[in-house]
Amino acid sequence: MIDEGEEVTEETLNSDIQKLKEKQDMLDKEISQLIAEGYRVIELEQHISLLHEYNDIKDVSQMLLGKLAVTRGVTTKELYPDFDLNPND
Repeated sequence: MIDEGEEVTEETLNSDIQKLKEKQDMLDKEISQLIAEGYRVIELEQHISLLHEYNDIKDVSQMLLGKLAVTRGVTTKELYPDFDLNPND
């Protein structure tokens, strides 16, 4: 792909287009494989959406734990037992 400051030529554009086509082909194959395994696109989209929501909630939770840890003068990990959190999570 074209980097900032790199001269844009027809050759670099054609190369980028080819790389994008190859990536699209690869993704199409992956989608076909998932469908063949019984997954439905709508299910995958819902799953991805739920993962994004989970990650957003976890990020906010970590931020709040960090603020609480600073307030208490302890590390975030030291707060985990107080909230029944798994330190490996």
